[in-house]
Amino acid sequence: MANVTFKNNPVTLLGKEVAVGDTAQDFTALANDLSPVTLADSKGKIRLISVIPSIDTGVCSTQTRKFNEEAASLGDDVQVLTISADLPFAQARWCAAEGIANLQTLSDHRDLSFGEAYGVVMKELRLLARSVFVIDKDDKVTYVEYVGEGTDHPNYEQAILAVKELTK
Repeated sequence: MANVTFKNNPVTLLGKEVAVGDTAQDFTALANDLSPVTLADSKGKIRLISVIPSIDTGVCSTQTRKFNEEAASLGDDVQVLTISADLPFAQARWCAAEGIANLQTLSDHRDLSFGEAYGVVMKELRLLARSVFVIDKDDKVTYVEYVGEGTDHPNYEQAILAVKELTK
């Protein structure tokens, strides 16, 4: 498993670590209107999945805004998702206040289905570890980043480059 810390304290990640070349695992998370959303709902699209511990924190807010900005130029074949264990209502409120319109936020709070399928549940905190996954149209994982320290930023440029490589 990836070695991850949060505020410099080691955390235990639950679930199966994902690697490039793996078949992406399906999951069920909740949209802001409480409807279930699965990976299969975006089949045939390239997916960039940005995973954050909590939308109401500085790095998570920046990460979500950054991928929202990038999503505007990635085209209709790309779906950008931000997933956290925040309540759907908190995600909706934050997105409305920030004008987020180019990506979809999903809540994994109910049963941590995404977190366990992608190995990002921080056992000690019941939050998701900061990470980024890119999945191609055939459900193959083409990019993975488990951010080593949960308060650090992911490599935005590498993640976007991984998506753009699939759109060529």
